[in-house]
Amino acid sequence: MSDILSSLAYLSGKPVAKAKIKAKPEHFKVVENLGFDFTGSGEHLMVRIRKTGENTSFVANELAKACGVKSKDVSWAGLKDRHAVTEQWLSVHLPKGETPDFSEFLAAYPSVEILATDRHNKKLRPGDLQGNSFELTLSEVTDVHDVLQRLESIAKTGVPNYFGAQRFGNGGNNLDEARRWGRENVRTRNQNKRSLYLSAARSWIFNQIVSDRIEQSIFSTLVEGDIALATEERVIVDTSNIAELNEKVAQGIAEISAAMAGDNQLPTSEKALELEQPHLDAEPDLMALIRGNRMRHERRAISLVPEGLQWEAQGDNIVLRFALDAGCFATSIVRELVEEIEVERVYS
Repeated sequence: MSDILSSLAYLSGKPVAKAKIKAKPEHFKVVENLGFDFTGSGEHLMVRIRKTGENTSFVANELAKACGVKSKDVSWAGLKDRHAVTEQWLSVHLPKGETPDFSEFLAAYPSVEILATDRHNKKLRPGDLQGNSFELTLSEVTDVHDVLQRLESIAKTGVPNYFGAQRFGNGGNNLDEARRWGRENVRTRNQNKRSLYLSAARSWIFNQIVSDRIEQSIFSTLVEGDIALATEERVIVDTSNIAELNEKVAQGIAEISAAMAGDNQLPTSEKALELEQPHLDAEPDLMALIRGNRMRHERRAISLVPEGLQWEAQGDNIVLRFALDAGCFATSIVRELVEEIEVERVYS
């Protein structure tokens, strides 16, 4: 299986250890945190599920049948991996206030549990998510000592905030389609595909910029013309503030950002613009798609420091626990630790 991210630079060099990821569903546990409370009343029944070895869309469709509604009446804040044990909320539009009998649904799908229900005045939408907590098990690790050393470093300096391979589709299909859509000026009313391909396009360019900063040894150092993220504001870096801002970066109270490309010009200048602009110019088809859909330029931190990172070695297994904000990828942490041993999966 080819790795679409194989060309991206590693912050601490390519891992020497190998390990299996998700050898069992319980080796990849995810608990969703919406970050807000429900109103306790309203047209939408909120259902918290725990699923094992099932994808979110499938469970949502089956839950819709159990509730006697259409699939479009069931929504979620974020898709969760199939090959995992995951907890998340689904919302079901049931305006009459009824709570269906889920017994037949649960009997038919023993891989799904209902943990809680509630009521809310709004349906869940993609993005209504603060973050996720993870418990990951790296199994059959070939060099436990090296992984433990890397974890010590990650706890202090983080990892590149790359978008994971799942952002680009199976075998990079989403990225390929994004380039085709930009090249052929495809127009569509399918908002799901449009969102997938635009996300793939912008994420790919962002990853290339971050990788380039690592290659140029300026991953942890601001350069003139950069944009620093500090206390929810953007600060343009120049000769008058670069030393102060680099100190804040070192202290973890400011972050270096990279472009999430849009149809407007990059707001960076000088050295930072010289680094970022070539990566936009290198992808004319992706940029045609981005500009054709009038995406506005955004910034994203280039470093990802997992919150509350803990680990425990158990023989040749290592268990990791940490939390990430929405939009960040646990696989970006794993990538800096081990080279993945492919696991053969049996699909039912």
